[in-house]
Amino acid sequence: MEESKAYIETGILELYVLGQLNAQEQLEVEDMSVKYPEISKEINAIEIAMEKYAVSHSIKPTASLEKQIFDEIGATPAEQLPAATAGKIVPLHPDNSSSAIRTLRFALVACVALLLISVAALYSAHNKLNLANQQIASLSTDKEKFAATVSYIKDENKDLQEIAAISSDPTWIPVKLAGTKISPQANMMVYWHKKGQHVMVDNTKMALPENDASHQYQLWAMVDGKPVDLGVFDAQTQPKKLLLAMKEVGNAQAFAVTLEKRGGSVNPTMEKMVALGAVSI
Repeated sequence: MEESKAYIETGILELYVLGQLNAQEQLEVEDMSVKYPEISKEINAIEIAMEKYAVSHSIKPTASLEKQIFDEIGATPAEQLPAATAGKIVPLHPDNSSSAIRTLRFALVACVALLLISVAALYSAHNKLNLANQQIASLSTDKEKFAATVSYIKDENKDLQEIAAISSDPTWIPVKLAGTKISPQANMMVYWHKKGQHVMVDNTKMALPENDASHQYQLWAMVDGKPVDLGVFDAQTQPKKLLLAMKEVGNAQAFAVTLEKRGGSVNPTMEKMVALGAVSI
């Protein structure tokens, strides 16, 4: 009895359970466990204690992460198993197990814990990567919007400077078009450079009803009593361009605007004339 107690107190049994002994030392422990029943009981007690320690210190994933993990590996959580198998515990410490099986048992517990931790880490990294990609895409979209806004502001500023230059240049003739009976509130401004034959429409001084997708406004010059097509344009609440360059004309007595099908017409639709203005030189 004293010999078995002294043998237990050496700590060799813990090393045996952990598989840290060489073959000769393992045989010695197994011989002693056969010779002294209390040593065999102590080995079983150490195994149970280590298993409980491994379980109590394992990291349990959250419910959502646990479901994600089981879905990924195609397994079924214990609470979803049939009643015949759920909750059934199979002892992992038979009295006469070999050291190889004992070592394998603890290695398996460690591997399962490591697997759960690794899957949780990978899942977290995957979510962070997706979030980073979304942030990059958002930044890219914001950058494109900012670049488009800067470009629009530059173009708008350029148009405003050109309008100011045209307004102060006496070689440009301003022609104000007023509304007709079908659109009394309509009005717009056209600039005509007789020598250069340039025609510009000032969107900052335009008040025409906004046209739909099927129609466009068409500008005409009255030359010796005949209408000459100068091109089409849209009346928009937020125009893309503040100053529109139209087709050139060398001589004009008046300018008129009609509402035509999209793309324009060969001849003006007189009953759809919305604005008209004479050139005063």
